[in-house]
Amino acid sequence: MVPPLITLEEHFFSAACGDSLHDLYVEQFKAIPGLEEQLTDLDQVRLSYMEKGKVSLQVVSHAPGTLNAQQCREANDQLAEAIKKNKSRFAGFAVLPCSDPEASAKELERTVKQLGFVGALIDCHVNGQTYEGEEYVDMWRMAEQLDVPIYIHPTWASEDMRPRYAGNISDGASRSLAASGWGWHNEVAVHVLKLHASGLFDKCPKLKIIIGHFGEMIPFMLDRISKLSVRWGDLKRKWKTVWDENIWITTSGVWSLDPLRCILHNTKIDHILYSVDYPFEKNENGVKWMEELEESGLVTREQLEMIAYKNSEKLLRVKAPQ
Repeated sequence: MVPPLITLEEHFFSAACGDSLHDLYVEQFKAIPGLEEQLTDLDQVRLSYMEKGKVSLQVVSHAPGTLNAQQCREANDQLAEAIKKNKSRFAGFAVLPCSDPEASAKELERTVKQLGFVGALIDCHVNGQTYEGEEYVDMWRMAEQLDVPIYIHPTWASEDMRPRYAGNISDGASRSLAASGWGWHNEVAVHVLKLHASGLFDKCPKLKIIIGHFGEMIPFMLDRISKLSVRWGDLKRKWKTVWDENIWITTSGVWSLDPLRCILHNTKIDHILYSVDYPFEKNENGVKWMEELEESGLVTREQLEMIAYKNSEKLLRVKAPQ
Protein backbone atom coordinates (compact mmCIF):
# COMPACT_ATOMS: atom_id res chain seq x y z
CA MET A 1 0.00 0.00 0.00
CA VAL A 2 1.46 3.35 -1.05
CA PRO A 3 2.02 5.68 1.95
CA PRO A 4 0.96 9.33 2.04
CA LEU A 5 2.74 11.38 -0.64
CA ILE A 6 4.23 14.88 -0.46
CA THR A 7 5.33 16.48 -3.73
CA LEU A 8 7.76 19.41 -4.03
CA GLU A 9 8.21 20.36 -7.70
CA GLU A 10 4.64 21.24 -8.60
CA HIS A 11 3.98 24.37 -10.60
CA PHE A 12 1.46 27.09 -11.28
CA PHE A 13 1.21 30.16 -13.51
CA SER A 14 0.35 33.37 -11.69
CA ALA A 15 -1.90 36.08 -13.01
CA ALA A 16 1.04 38.43 -12.39
CA CYS A 17 3.03 37.17 -15.36
CA GLY A 18 0.28 38.00 -17.87
CA ASP A 19 1.38 36.99 -21.37
CA SER A 20 5.08 37.48 -20.64
CA LEU A 21 5.80 33.76 -20.24
CA HIS A 22 3.11 32.35 -22.50
CA ASP A 23 5.29 32.18 -25.60
CA LEU A 24 7.87 30.04 -23.78
CA TYR A 25 5.26 27.33 -23.28
CA VAL A 26 3.54 27.29 -26.67
CA GLU A 27 5.00 23.93 -27.69
CA GLN A 28 4.17 22.37 -24.33
CA PHE A 29 0.63 23.71 -24.44
CA LYS A 30 0.27 21.96 -27.80
CA ALA A 31 1.80 18.70 -26.61
CA ILE A 32 0.12 18.34 -23.21
CA PRO A 33 -3.70 18.52 -23.27
CA GLY A 34 -5.15 20.72 -20.54
CA LEU A 35 -1.75 22.00 -19.44
CA GLU A 36 -2.67 25.69 -19.38
CA GLU A 37 -5.77 25.08 -17.27
CA GLN A 38 -3.80 22.91 -14.86
CA LEU A 39 -1.05 25.52 -14.53
CA THR A 40 -3.38 28.41 -13.82
CA ASP A 41 -5.67 26.60 -11.37
CA LEU A 42 -4.95 26.66 -7.63
CA ASP A 43 -8.13 25.03 -6.42
CA GLN A 44 -10.44 22.21 -7.51
CA VAL A 45 -8.73 21.20 -10.77
CA ARG A 46 -5.40 20.86 -8.96
CA LEU A 47 -6.99 18.98 -6.07
CA SER A 48 -8.72 16.58 -8.45
CA TYR A 49 -5.43 15.68 -10.10
CA MET A 50 -3.82 15.27 -6.68
CA GLU A 51 -6.53 12.72 -5.86
CA LYS A 52 -5.71 10.80 -9.03
CA GLY A 53 -2.10 10.53 -7.90
CA LYS A 54 -2.85 10.02 -4.20
CA VAL A 55 -0.93 13.20 -3.34
CA SER A 56 -1.61 14.20 0.26
CA LEU A 57 0.24 17.52 0.27
CA GLN A 58 1.53 19.55 -2.66
CA VAL A 59 4.22 22.21 -2.25
CA VAL A 60 3.32 24.63 -5.03
CA SER A 61 5.81 26.85 -6.87
CA HIS A 62 5.81 29.11 -9.90
CA ALA A 63 6.65 27.64 -13.30
CA PRO A 64 10.05 28.61 -14.80
CA GLY A 65 10.50 32.02 -16.39
CA THR A 66 11.95 35.31 -15.22
CA LEU A 67 9.67 37.59 -13.18
CA ASN A 68 10.57 41.01 -11.81
CA ALA A 69 10.27 41.95 -8.14
CA GLN A 70 6.70 43.23 -8.37
CA GLN A 71 5.54 40.19 -10.35
CA CYS A 72 7.16 37.88 -7.79
CA ARG A 73 5.41 39.66 -4.94
CA GLU A 74 2.04 39.40 -6.69
CA ALA A 75 2.58 35.75 -7.60
CA ASN A 76 3.56 34.87 -4.03
CA ASP A 77 0.56 36.72 -2.63
CA GLN A 78 -1.73 34.85 -5.05
CA LEU A 79 -0.26 31.53 -3.95
CA ALA A 80 -0.60 32.47 -0.28
CA GLU A 81 -4.32 33.14 -0.76
CA ALA A 82 -4.76 29.74 -2.42
CA ILE A 83 -2.95 28.03 0.45
CA LYS A 84 -5.27 29.70 2.97
CA LYS A 85 -8.23 28.02 1.28
CA ASN A 86 -6.63 24.57 1.39
CA LYS A 87 -4.18 24.68 4.30
CA SER A 88 -4.08 20.93 4.77
CA ARG A 89 -3.34 20.19 1.10
CA PHE A 90 -1.07 23.02 -0.13
CA ALA A 91 2.19 24.62 1.01
CA GLY A 92 4.29 27.16 -0.86
CA PHE A 93 7.75 27.75 -2.30
CA ALA A 94 8.36 31.42 -3.12
CA VAL A 95 9.37 32.69 -6.54
CA LEU A 96 12.24 35.20 -6.28
CA PRO A 97 13.41 38.02 -8.61
CA CYS A 98 16.88 36.54 -9.05
CA SER A 99 17.99 39.28 -11.44
CA ASP A 100 18.02 41.41 -8.27
CA PRO A 101 19.88 39.57 -5.46
CA GLU A 102 19.00 42.10 -2.77
CA ALA A 103 15.30 42.01 -3.64
CA SER A 104 15.46 38.21 -3.68
CA ALA A 105 16.74 38.09 -0.09
CA LYS A 106 14.01 40.48 1.04
CA GLU A 107 11.24 38.60 -0.76
CA LEU A 108 12.42 35.28 0.67
CA GLU A 109 12.31 36.77 4.16
CA ARG A 110 8.84 38.25 3.57
CA THR A 111 7.32 35.07 2.20
CA VAL A 112 8.69 32.86 4.95
CA LYS A 113 7.99 35.18 7.89
CA GLN A 114 4.71 36.73 6.73
CA LEU A 115 3.18 34.18 4.34
CA GLY A 116 4.41 30.99 5.98
CA PHE A 117 6.17 29.61 2.91
CA VAL A 118 8.53 26.69 3.43
CA GLY A 119 11.33 27.85 1.11
CA ALA A 120 11.80 29.02 -2.46
CA LEU A 121 12.06 27.51 -5.92
CA ILE A 122 14.22 29.51 -8.32
CA ASP A 123 15.34 29.24 -11.94
CA CYS A 124 18.91 28.00 -12.36
CA HIS A 125 19.92 31.19 -14.19
CA VAL A 126 18.65 34.57 -15.33
CA ASN A 127 19.71 35.20 -18.94
CA GLY A 128 22.69 32.92 -18.38
CA GLN A 129 23.67 34.47 -15.03
CA THR A 130 24.11 31.94 -12.23
CA TYR A 131 24.23 32.76 -8.53
CA GLU A 132 27.70 31.87 -7.25
CA GLY A 133 28.88 35.51 -7.20
CA GLU A 134 29.46 37.56 -4.08
CA GLU A 135 26.37 39.64 -4.85
CA TYR A 136 24.18 36.58 -4.18
CA VAL A 137 25.67 35.58 -0.83
CA ASP A 138 23.06 37.54 1.14
CA MET A 139 20.27 35.63 -0.63
CA TRP A 140 21.83 32.30 0.34
CA ARG A 141 22.56 33.54 3.86
CA MET A 142 18.93 34.55 4.25
CA ALA A 143 17.85 31.00 3.38
CA GLU A 144 20.36 29.61 5.87
CA GLN A 145 19.21 32.06 8.56
CA LEU A 146 15.54 31.23 7.98
CA ASP A 147 16.44 27.51 7.88
CA VAL A 148 14.48 26.88 4.69
CA PRO A 149 15.67 25.15 1.50
CA ILE A 150 16.03 26.69 -1.93
CA TYR A 151 15.05 24.42 -4.83
CA ILE A 152 17.18 25.12 -7.91
CA HIS A 153 15.03 24.35 -10.93
CA PRO A 154 15.80 24.21 -14.67
CA THR A 155 14.73 27.02 -16.94
CA TRP A 156 14.86 27.92 -20.61
CA ALA A 157 18.20 28.39 -22.33
CA SER A 158 19.35 31.98 -22.76
CA GLU A 159 20.36 33.30 -26.17
CA ASP A 160 24.05 32.61 -25.55
CA MET A 161 23.31 29.04 -24.40
CA ARG A 162 21.28 27.94 -27.41
CA PRO A 163 24.18 27.44 -29.86
CA ARG A 164 25.59 24.77 -27.53
CA TYR A 165 22.57 22.62 -28.31
CA ALA A 166 22.35 23.35 -32.04
CA GLY A 167 24.12 21.65 -34.95
CA ASN A 168 23.33 19.48 -37.91
CA ILE A 169 20.05 18.49 -36.27
CA SER A 170 16.43 19.54 -36.52
CA ASP A 171 15.10 22.61 -34.72
CA GLY A 172 12.91 20.32 -32.65
CA ALA A 173 15.89 18.26 -31.54
CA SER A 174 17.84 21.40 -30.70
CA ARG A 175 15.01 22.81 -28.60
CA SER A 176 14.60 19.52 -26.77
CA LEU A 177 18.34 19.15 -26.11
CA ALA A 178 18.41 22.67 -24.69
CA ALA A 179 15.46 21.86 -22.44
CA SER A 180 14.12 18.68 -20.86
CA GLY A 181 15.97 16.40 -23.30
CA TRP A 182 19.32 17.20 -21.66
CA GLY A 183 20.28 20.84 -21.17
CA TRP A 184 17.98 21.63 -18.27
CA HIS A 185 19.57 18.92 -16.15
CA ASN A 186 23.11 19.74 -17.22
CA GLU A 187 22.69 23.45 -16.44
CA VAL A 188 21.35 22.81 -12.92
CA ALA A 189 24.17 20.36 -12.23
CA VAL A 190 26.83 22.83 -13.38
CA HIS A 191 25.20 25.56 -11.28
CA VAL A 192 25.34 23.45 -8.13
CA LEU A 193 28.98 22.57 -8.78
CA LYS A 194 29.80 26.25 -9.32
CA LEU A 195 28.18 27.07 -5.99
CA HIS A 196 30.49 24.54 -4.37
CA ALA A 197 33.57 25.74 -6.26
CA SER A 198 32.84 29.34 -5.22
CA GLY A 199 33.13 28.39 -1.56
CA LEU A 200 29.46 29.11 -0.86
CA PHE A 201 29.07 26.08 1.41
CA ASP A 202 32.06 27.24 3.47
CA LYS A 203 30.33 30.60 3.93
CA CYS A 204 26.90 29.00 4.50
CA PRO A 205 27.58 25.56 5.99
CA LYS A 206 23.94 25.01 6.98
CA LEU A 207 22.47 26.00 3.61
CA LYS A 208 19.88 23.56 2.24
CA ILE A 209 19.59 23.05 -1.53
CA ILE A 210 17.09 20.82 -3.35
CA ILE A 211 17.53 19.67 -6.94
CA GLY A 212 15.13 17.55 -8.97
CA HIS A 213 15.10 14.77 -11.58
CA PHE A 214 17.10 12.37 -9.40
CA GLY A 215 19.86 14.89 -8.77
CA GLU A 216 20.23 16.31 -12.29
CA MET A 217 22.76 13.61 -13.29
CA ILE A 218 25.17 14.40 -10.43
CA PRO A 219 24.75 11.06 -8.58
CA PHE A 220 26.15 9.15 -11.54
CA MET A 221 29.33 11.27 -11.55
CA LEU A 222 29.56 11.66 -7.78
CA ASP A 223 32.81 9.78 -7.24
CA ARG A 224 34.58 11.54 -10.11
CA ILE A 225 33.39 14.96 -8.87
CA SER A 226 34.70 14.12 -5.40
CA LYS A 227 38.07 13.15 -6.84
CA LEU A 228 38.54 16.12 -9.18
CA SER A 229 36.97 18.89 -7.11
CA VAL A 230 39.99 18.92 -4.80
CA ARG A 231 41.60 21.01 -7.58
CA TRP A 232 38.90 23.70 -7.38
CA GLY A 233 40.43 25.72 -4.57
CA ASP A 234 41.05 25.68 -0.85
CA LEU A 235 37.58 24.51 0.13
CA LYS A 236 37.07 23.48 3.75
CA ARG A 237 33.89 21.53 3.06
CA LYS A 238 34.68 18.82 0.53
CA TRP A 239 32.20 17.86 -2.17
CA LYS A 240 31.02 14.60 -0.56
CA THR A 241 30.34 16.46 2.69
CA VAL A 242 28.29 19.03 0.79
CA TRP A 243 26.40 16.25 -1.00
CA ASP A 244 25.67 14.45 2.26
CA GLU A 245 24.73 17.49 4.33
CA ASN A 246 23.57 20.35 2.09
CA ILE A 247 21.81 18.81 -0.90
CA TRP A 248 18.51 16.94 -1.20
CA ILE A 249 17.28 15.37 -4.42
CA THR A 250 13.80 14.59 -5.70
CA THR A 251 12.35 11.97 -8.02
CA SER A 252 10.50 14.54 -10.13
CA GLY A 253 9.50 13.29 -13.56
CA VAL A 254 11.89 10.31 -13.76
CA TRP A 255 9.83 7.15 -13.70
CA SER A 256 12.46 4.43 -13.71
CA LEU A 257 13.94 2.39 -10.89
CA ASP A 258 17.35 2.24 -12.57
CA PRO A 259 18.58 5.66 -11.37
CA LEU A 260 17.46 4.85 -7.84
CA ARG A 261 19.60 1.71 -7.79
CA CYS A 262 22.65 3.95 -8.14
CA ILE A 263 21.40 6.67 -5.79
CA LEU A 264 20.65 4.26 -2.95
CA HIS A 265 24.35 3.36 -2.92
CA ASN A 266 25.78 6.89 -2.74
CA THR A 267 23.09 9.20 -1.34
CA LYS A 268 21.67 9.26 2.15
CA ILE A 269 18.15 7.85 2.24
CA ASP A 270 16.91 10.84 4.25
CA HIS A 271 17.97 13.19 1.41
CA ILE A 272 15.76 11.52 -1.22
CA LEU A 273 12.32 13.12 -1.70
CA TYR A 274 9.32 12.12 -3.78
CA SER A 275 8.06 14.66 -6.33
CA VAL A 276 6.13 14.63 -9.61
CA ASP A 277 6.70 17.85 -11.65
CA TYR A 278 2.96 18.48 -12.06
CA PRO A 279 1.42 19.42 -14.44
CA PHE A 280 4.25 18.70 -16.88
CA GLU A 281 4.17 15.14 -15.52
CA LYS A 282 1.12 13.23 -14.35
CA ASN A 283 0.53 12.49 -10.70
CA GLU A 284 -0.78 9.09 -11.81
CA ASN A 285 2.63 8.21 -13.29
CA GLY A 286 4.24 9.09 -10.00
CA VAL A 287 2.03 6.87 -7.87
CA LYS A 288 2.53 4.01 -10.33
CA TRP A 289 6.30 4.41 -9.87
CA MET A 290 5.88 4.36 -6.10
CA GLU A 291 3.92 1.12 -6.41
CA GLU A 292 6.72 -0.35 -8.53
CA LEU A 293 9.28 0.76 -5.94
CA GLU A 294 7.28 -0.85 -3.15
CA GLU A 295 7.11 -4.13 -5.08
CA SER A 296 10.77 -4.05 -6.13
CA GLY A 297 12.30 -4.80 -2.76
CA LEU A 298 14.90 -2.05 -3.27
CA VAL A 299 13.81 -0.31 -0.07
CA THR A 300 12.28 -1.32 3.22
CA ARG A 301 8.82 -0.12 4.24
CA GLU A 302 10.40 2.50 6.50
CA GLN A 303 12.63 3.74 3.65
CA LEU A 304 9.64 3.88 1.30
CA GLU A 305 7.80 6.07 3.79
CA MET A 306 10.87 8.29 4.19
CA ILE A 307 11.02 8.93 0.44
CA ALA A 308 7.25 9.31 0.16
CA TYR A 309 6.67 11.89 2.88
CA LYS A 310 8.71 11.61 6.07
CA ASN A 311 11.86 13.23 4.69
CA SER A 312 9.84 16.16 3.35
CA GLU A 313 8.00 16.55 6.65
CA LYS A 314 11.33 16.83 8.45
CA LEU A 315 13.01 19.13 5.91
CA LEU A 316 10.07 21.50 5.42
CA ARG A 317 8.37 21.17 8.81
CA VAL A 318 5.06 20.27 7.20
CA LYS A 319 2.62 17.46 7.86
CA ALA A 320 1.06 15.13 5.32
CA PRO A 321 -2.65 14.59 6.04
CA GLN A 322 -3.20 10.88 6.58
